[in-house]
Amino acid sequence: CIKIRVWINWQVPSNSEAHHTGCFVTKEFCIRRGQQFNFTLYFNRPPQEGESLAFVAETGNSPRPSEAQHTRCGFALSNALVGGAWGAVQTSGNANSINFSMCSSSRAAIGHYKLSLQVTCGNQVATRFLAKFILLFNPWCSGDLVFMANEAERQEYVLNENGIIFVGNANYIEARGWYYGQFQENILNICLHLLNLSLYHRQDPAGDASRRSDPRYVGRVISAMVNGNDGDNGVLEGKWSEDFAHHENPSRWDGSVAILRKWAQGNYSPVQYGQCWVFAGVAGTVLRCLGIPTRLVTNFNSAHDSNSNLSIDKYYDPAGRSLKMGQDSVWDYHVWNESWFVRRDLGNPYSGWQVIDATPQERSQGQSRWCGPASVLAVKQGDVRLNYDTAFVFTEVNADINRWVVQSDGKRVKAYCDTSSIGRALSTKAVGSNQRVDVTNDYKCPEGSTEERSIYRKACMELSGSSLSEAAASELITHPELFGKFKLTQPPVLGKDVNLILSLCNLSTSPKTVTVNLSVSSVLYTRRAVKEILKEALTGLPWLPEKYLPLRIPYGHYGNSLTDDKKLLVTALCDEAEGMKLLVEKAITLESPNLSIVVPPKVFVNTPATLEISYANPLPEPVEDCVLLVTLMGQAIKIKYVDLGGWGSSCPARAKGGTSGPPTLERWAGDCGTEPNATLSTPPSGSQLMWPWAPSR
Repeated sequence: CIKIRVWINWQVPSNSEAHHTGCFVTKEFCIRRGQQFNFTLYFNRPPQEGESLAFVAETGNSPRPSEAQHTRCGFALSNALVGGAWGAVQTSGNANSINFSMCSSSRAAIGHYKLSLQVTCGNQVATRFLAKFILLFNPWCSGDLVFMANEAERQEYVLNENGIIFVGNANYIEARGWYYGQFQENILNICLHLLNLSLYHRQDPAGDASRRSDPRYVGRVISAMVNGNDGDNGVLEGKWSEDFAHHENPSRWDGSVAILRKWAQGNYSPVQYGQCWVFAGVAGTVLRCLGIPTRLVTNFNSAHDSNSNLSIDKYYDPAGRSLKMGQDSVWDYHVWNESWFVRRDLGNPYSGWQVIDATPQERSQGQSRWCGPASVLAVKQGDVRLNYDTAFVFTEVNADINRWVVQSDGKRVKAYCDTSSIGRALSTKAVGSNQRVDVTNDYKCPEGSTEERSIYRKACMELSGSSLSEAAASELITHPELFGKFKLTQPPVLGKDVNLILSLCNLSTSPKTVTVNLSVSSVLYTRRAVKEILKEALTGLPWLPEKYLPLRIPYGHYGNSLTDDKKLLVTALCDEAEGMKLLVEKAITLESPNLSIVVPPKVFVNTPATLEISYANPLPEPVEDCVLLVTLMGQAIKIKYVDLGGWGSSCPARAKGGTSGPPTLERWAGDCGTEPNATLSTPPSGSQLMWPWAPSR
């Protein structure tokens, strides 16, 4: 019997720095695959003559990890490390300690591991458990499927805990901050446990652990598990309405940490509620945490095709009001993730950025509601039959919109086919700054170009098997001699009247008479109508070569009908006397005043600093029970104001941070009423204070 005891020193500081894992707030040793790490073993006695050493690394919850499943690997000491494979070499030692260098396989499964030492002497073998460690994907390793060559991009897409999510609409793009917090306390273990709760793991633990070597598989599991709308213990439950009862309004979330911790503390019951940017933010945290380079992308005018025909059918009544018919829809914006890795299943040309969308929408290959990974290049090329869900993503950025008018007898009349509105201004955060980068050209050829139309027809044929002529005919514009467009006369500002002009053009040579049915509704960002605000019919209008109709939407009409999305939808259904129809639609996002944040010219480490924050009331009426929420240094700080006067009344405040205790917030003399109580609450996210991003118009 071999009698030996052994202890391990992971040399955490040097290994963590080399593996870019030093930011994790965890007591567990964490490294990245395919990269050398060093450690020291201490023995209770010197090595004996004839003894040899070997190591065993095991992962997975299966009672029997196996080499066949690639969840167990045993390897003896060698003279040199071989790139991309498990191995260990002795670098130095003395009577009671030995220093080793070890490397994991660049294709090893990620997750929790156990490392053991095997001591062999003759026919006797003694195995001693050494320690546990966590192995992650490695974008710094050229042999890893997630390898990313550019260091600035690795810093942004793996190590940056702060992000920007673009929202609004294609003509008014706003930026909101998001705190990923992938390195914060207990987040790594929550992310790994998320994989263990998946349906894949519950059905086949050993197979699931083995497949965690592939970022394509891991990304697919994360996409499924971030949403809980399928009853699978997912992180978030989605809800798209104006009523959230006593649960969290999705617009209140500003980071992933609070959501993931609340999910864990609630025995892994879905947190209520999330919408697309919240699902994308949480998925971004999990993907970055596990080492997969990831960024968030916003698609403006995003199509949701429910019947896989690459087009959107929208229905209106004769007054121009949108009807709740069919499941197709167009959202003002939709947010998903792009993750960077090699697609061995599709071939190297389709490697690079892959769409992973955790928002519960359509079923993926008949399974639960998630999406991806879909190669961005496959989307651009119209290769809609490639895995996974490429056709759905293609439709989101490139669908045609068929607009139908439903007559009183139920007859449907096609008004026209819009081939250019979907997929606008696809946006992501720039590397190293908060600027917006347009990535539309990554997803599609220039809108309306011959190449773009050719790819659309190719996609239709691949999906439906229809002929080229049938695919071309389906996009025919019904009445090209009629044209209309809404134009804003000035930026639409919350609290003020909205003024538009409906411009109608008669492109034919003959005069026409038209009836215009106008409708204005408050809507969600998914363009689901909440409440009709105005409707008006203008009859017997002579349609000259060009006609302008002004429209004013008073604040008094829309003010009480808005949701947190601050969106209006204006439609005009134009009926020409000879039966031709034209439907004009415009989605409007009302602008709010920005917070003004004044920062001292210099801020020093471990020295208190003061920021000045002010905000003006945009409404023509006083508001009560106002709250200013600042997330600073991991603390959510609330200031409650008694009231805020109407139109331009401002309320300044100061945020202070120091070397001891939590940050504080105070208000100085102004026109906001009496001094409020500044309180601390459980932070919904990590430390961040975001400046408004100036949108393009």
